[in-house]
Amino acid sequence: MRQLLSTAILCCLFATNGVAADPAKPTAEAVEFFEKKVRPVLVEHCTSCHGEKKQQSGLRLDNATDFLKGNDDGPVVIAGDPAKSKLIQSVRREGDYAMPPNKPLSAGAVAVLTEWVKIGAPFPATNTTNITPEAASRSHWAFQPVREPAIPVTKNSPDFANPIDRFVVAKLEGQGSTLAPIAEKRTLIRRAYFDLIGMPPTFDDITAFEQDSSPSAFEKVIDKLLTSPQYGERWGRYWLDIARYADTKGYVFQENRDYPFAYTYRDYVIRAFNDDKPYDRFILEQLAADKLPPGDDNRTLAAMGFLTVGRRFSNNIHDIIDDRIDVTTRGFMGLTVQCARCHDHKFDPIPIADYYSLYGIFSNSPEPKELPLIGKVARTKDSIAYEAELAKRQQAVTDFRTKRHAEILVELRGKESIAKYLLGVAQLAGKDRQAVQAAVRDQVLRPAAFARWQTYLTETAKKPSSVFDTWFALSKLPEKEFLTAIDKLIVELEDGTETSIDRYIMAALIESNPKSLKDLAALYGNVLANACERKGLRNILGVDGPLDVPFTEVDRLFDRADRDKQTALQKKLDAFTASSPFTPPRAMVVNDAPNLSDPVVFLRGNPNNPGPQTPRQFLQITTPTRKPVTNSSGRLEMANAIASPDNPLTARVMVNRVWMYHFGKPLVVTPSDFGLRSEPPSHPELLDWLAKRFVEDGWSVKKLHKRMMLSAAYRQSSQLRPEFAQADPENRLLSHINRRRLDFEALRDSMLQVSGKLDRTLYGRSVDLFAKPYSSRRTVYASIDRQNLPATFRSFDFASPDQHTPQRFQTTVPQQSLFMMNSPFVAEQAKAVVARPEVLWSMTTAERIKRIYHAILSRDPTPDEGKLAVEFLTLAQETKPSAGQLNPAELFAQVLLISNEFAFVD
Repeated sequence: MRQLLSTAILCCLFATNGVAADPAKPTAEAVEFFEKKVRPVLVEHCTSCHGEKKQQSGLRLDNATDFLKGNDDGPVVIAGDPAKSKLIQSVRREGDYAMPPNKPLSAGAVAVLTEWVKIGAPFPATNTTNITPEAASRSHWAFQPVREPAIPVTKNSPDFANPIDRFVVAKLEGQGSTLAPIAEKRTLIRRAYFDLIGMPPTFDDITAFEQDSSPSAFEKVIDKLLTSPQYGERWGRYWLDIARYADTKGYVFQENRDYPFAYTYRDYVIRAFNDDKPYDRFILEQLAADKLPPGDDNRTLAAMGFLTVGRRFSNNIHDIIDDRIDVTTRGFMGLTVQCARCHDHKFDPIPIADYYSLYGIFSNSPEPKELPLIGKVARTKDSIAYEAELAKRQQAVTDFRTKRHAEILVELRGKESIAKYLLGVAQLAGKDRQAVQAAVRDQVLRPAAFARWQTYLTETAKKPSSVFDTWFALSKLPEKEFLTAIDKLIVELEDGTETSIDRYIMAALIESNPKSLKDLAALYGNVLANACERKGLRNILGVDGPLDVPFTEVDRLFDRADRDKQTALQKKLDAFTASSPFTPPRAMVVNDAPNLSDPVVFLRGNPNNPGPQTPRQFLQITTPTRKPVTNSSGRLEMANAIASPDNPLTARVMVNRVWMYHFGKPLVVTPSDFGLRSEPPSHPELLDWLAKRFVEDGWSVKKLHKRMMLSAAYRQSSQLRPEFAQADPENRLLSHINRRRLDFEALRDSMLQVSGKLDRTLYGRSVDLFAKPYSSRRTVYASIDRQNLPATFRSFDFASPDQHTPQRFQTTVPQQSLFMMNSPFVAEQAKAVVARPEVLWSMTTAERIKRIYHAILSRDPTPDEGKLAVEFLTLAQETKPSAGQLNPAELFAQVLLISNEFAFVD
């Protein structure tokens, strides 16, 4: 349980007496309020200490009768008077019993309890005393349908045109606060630029906005930014955090680590945001684009990289599927379904059977060996040369496989080999799997060949066989009985009593008179090898017999040396495909399996301990009318269930993510966990109102941006007012906008932009940002090595590509400052700023300083700043820089590049 809503929340309530809540029968509206808002808080966070099994301080909160009694000292609530109720005093942290003791209760939860007491603390008498998570989920806020809340009427500012402001101000007025004044224009346009495109406005952009006095000036700025191609690059990177994007697989054994076509997924995401692809369609394509009309160039198939660019876990299929379940359910719906892999979810209503229903959907969705081409590939001299080299490398792999296939078949069809496998199968009959594997390894047998012989002999023993009946009979005998039985058989063969045996086996038995099972195996090996040559393999051992191994299965017969050789050849092929700029793009898709099967529950998550079968279907908690899927993997059905406007989670989760990036904090503090452990939203009605509008606007993310950014809540100043800091230290109620530090992508991209070196090319293969000469492409195009993430990324809190990342940590560590002061990349940008024509050709030192300020900070220097800069340049010019060092103007530019003003957004 989250400490924020500790189960100790009401432990203080035994200290004083109070007046019981009004026991009168509550109204229907009061019952609804209690069941939807109050009971979830009590059940999720209180009844473990104040419930059926435990009543700390004599207080029980899971039924009306005991609640009215209160604790050992009497009632704890005064109906209708929150100020005098010890429950409310405690959660408000007033008096001697502030609860929870470690961290204040969320403003939203306090407001719910306060309102409950204000309306008389209704507690319906018809309730159970055993409240389970499943029961609590029925009233949990996130599982309720998105509703249309009434827009509140505010006291001090009734003329707010944007409903967002009504919701925000209504909360603030409850705490005696209000919005901060609107930010100055320079601050506002800078905020909008970083929010939407991740780079600063130019000096001219700011000047034009400041001179535009029309009421729609800011709206025009937003519209311009939303149509910029750089918008998709900024917001696409946010989504890549959610999708755990990387260009490599992580640790894998003896195979190429690269994802040569991961970039096609990244480009799809950027393009989708730029095109304002409806979010519900965005979901469908990422989960089931192969089931939708592909369009002219198949580019939407690249969307399925959402599933396939994850970590490979040394190719453990169970972990791969678990990762895909996690990114799907947490990414789109804020549900931690992954927790039900080994047992029923301990908090949320997700049974283990539901987890394996989803497991079945993904296990029936394998990746094809050859990925489909996307886009239109032009036939050029370079592309033709690429195809020729690719064919050459592919042929090398095929030639090796063909050669080894022929050589291995010659080996397996030799008399010594046949004898060895026959003897091995007989001697290991009835042994457990580990013993068989050890013996096969010790006898230097090929496991796949052994398995083929084992299967063949098992099936042959089920019906009469003139060739093998003698083998079956004799191979089962103890050694002492073998000689007696073989002597008797040979006598019968010589006098003609036994005639059902194949004539070649009969002749060999009479001639060689075997003395042991090993001799008998050698006899069979010789006869079968000769007979296969004489009459044909398939006539003797049948089609697909133990020695009729098709070329497609040759890999299974390889030993370690063969696999290493093939891996080396395949790596050369894969490396060429990954590195060549002329490799045509392909989509990292999954498809439905040709032979569908329903999954079984793995007891305690162990795939070697199968339990009951479960159908392929979606989660009961979000799809009460679900039906099992029988004619497909179920991915499209799952995608439709997630993207449905009736799904209570999907729109809320996306709205919360967008709000977080605009306001610095989400409405729900756990963006990827909306389950019973989550803290209630700070503004639940606002969240629902926005989610409702989001769906009504056709799931348009751009319209959602605009709605939020045109609010007074977004446009207010970041100036902290001390009188409100104590009441709301985390600024959850938004009495001012949150000041934010740029993430690494925005910081690096901004340096490139102000230096004039930014490469604005859209899309394409990933690049190494840290190799010289330094790339000037936007950071979203960086090559992300999952196993060896560059230290600079780690220092600047980059999202871990190993797993879904709902929000990044923000740290302040020395490595960040050291990078800014010592990085050759930063020094290059400082040099480039000074080399810009408007700076380089300035006539005076003062003019040059002004132009550097314009380029980097998009403003004029203040008189004091100008004076200090002139003094610095004059003093610095007296010392001639050493070779490779920055000159005075370049040093000055670097000072501005590493300043807080450049790195923070107000």
